[in-house]
Amino acid sequence: MKKLILLLVFCLSLHQASSQILDNLRVGLESNMAWYNDDKRTGPFFDGDNNDGDEHVRVNSYLKLDYDFLKNFTATVQVESYEPLPLLNYSPNFDGTDLGIYSLNYKNSKLEVNAGHYYEQFGSGLVLRNWEDRQLGLNNALLGGRAIYMPTDYLSLTGLYGKQRVGFKTSEGDIYGFNAVVDIFSIFNIEDSSLSLGFSYVGREEETDIEEPNFDDLTNVFSGRVNFSKNSFYASAEYVAKSDDVVVLAGQLINDFVEPGSALLFNTGFSTKGFGVDATFRRLENMGFFSERETTGNVFLENNINFTPALTKQHDYLLTNIFVYQAQSQVVFVDPQLMEAGEIGGQIDVFYNIKKGTPLGGKYGTKLAFNASYWAGLKGDYDFGELSYDVDYFGFGEKYFSDISLEIRKKWNKKWNSIFYYVNQYYNQRIIEDNFSGEQIQANIVVGETFYKFGRIGQSVRLELQRLWSNSDNHNWVGGTLEYNVSPRLSFYVNDIYNSGDDSSTSENHYYNFGGSFNKGTTRVSLNYGRQRAGLVCVGGVCRFVPEATGLSASLLMNF
Repeated sequence: MKKLILLLVFCLSLHQASSQILDNLRVGLESNMAWYNDDKRTGPFFDGDNNDGDEHVRVNSYLKLDYDFLKNFTATVQVESYEPLPLLNYSPNFDGTDLGIYSLNYKNSKLEVNAGHYYEQFGSGLVLRNWEDRQLGLNNALLGGRAIYMPTDYLSLTGLYGKQRVGFKTSEGDIYGFNAVVDIFSIFNIEDSSLSLGFSYVGREEETDIEEPNFDDLTNVFSGRVNFSKNSFYASAEYVAKSDDVVVLAGQLINDFVEPGSALLFNTGFSTKGFGVDATFRRLENMGFFSERETTGNVFLENNINFTPALTKQHDYLLTNIFVYQAQSQVVFVDPQLMEAGEIGGQIDVFYNIKKGTPLGGKYGTKLAFNASYWAGLKGDYDFGELSYDVDYFGFGEKYFSDISLEIRKKWNKKWNSIFYYVNQYYNQRIIEDNFSGEQIQANIVVGETFYKFGRIGQSVRLELQRLWSNSDNHNWVGGTLEYNVSPRLSFYVNDIYNSGDDSSTSENHYYNFGGSFNKGTTRVSLNYGRQRAGLVCVGGVCRFVPEATGLSASLLMNF
């Protein structure tokens, strides 16, 4: 805590200096603190690593400085602190206080060069994506060099090399990359539509301890893609081919199990006034791609080179996020009854606005949103004894997950509006969680939300009521949220979810939370106390597991 206070004083001093002298300096500070308590209902605090649970206070802090100097040059530094320990279920590689990110960057109208840490994404990210998400405890920046050259307004070329960040260190594997994007229609001055082509290459080179490997140190991944749009219609397709690579099972390299990988992604849609459709299809086969092979499938989301999020509806409510799908992109051979090589499926979104003045639209109209997603394993022949598989390219195997939802948004008057939400889910717990005793859960969830504005200073109140029924005796949940916004700057909330089912880990426990937040300019402070249910926390289709915990949490965000 003492270091956190000193860090805050330092930032405030920089704020004062920057307003007078260092006008080219941008400063960002984020600090997230948790004080975990023993709980008579859920048990004593247990962190999974430190069995005695003595370290109840955990703090993650980030100080980022961006400085513009000379002409077109920028320097970036990010100092990170995880003391006395990082928040629960963050990687143990985040330890102590150190320099997390540093880079020197140059950019003009045609050329961008980065030396140090940088983030990059090729296409949809199926071959390469580097990004930071502090909520997930994820930062897989590359440390090395990158150059982007744009000789014309229709051609972009990128070349890069680096080692992936892992905590305050870097991975053993080397990453090479090249990307080219050309806008075909711009070449011919076609203005009413767009057609672009893209090609990417990413190589991961890593030596292993295997004396006579049946695979090369260098794994090559190639991607070709096309994007087209005209007026309100758009479509894109991407195909990825991955060279032969060793399969990793339970953290072990299986030298006699070497397979190639592939991915196919297709997206299309169109929109007109009051109506829109978007559809996505994806097939993944052996597309786990990590800067260190033995870290494949690690729970801390470290060493990920590519980006394979779950393509499902990203729900906003507590009970709709109990059964969350994770993309099954890797080869899994746990036992003869649990074998998979990837996934196949897709989702569709439909949006429709009922016109104002109609019987269903009313004075202000009514908004409808429908989403449906379906995911299954790859159909084929799997041989556990021989460690091999042969799958049909477009074959749908065992069902993994489905999600059907309907959202109705209705504005009653200038002060009052409501949301009605229904979700039907199927969750194959045995496959998604690699859980031998897992169930095939079918759930129905209903949510009602209403929002009312009053007063002259932006006061409002929001109420949510939720209910989940399932075919499992373990899962029958009810929940609710009440939020009061005193002004646009200050708000308070309380929520609770409760499982009346027989699940021994959650049954008859109230997972309550209450707190508030205050915003002023670019500063935000929030405070919360309550219980955290064990499960998945997901951001943008990427999930990490969080354990059950009770305690006080606080966060501070500042930018200047």
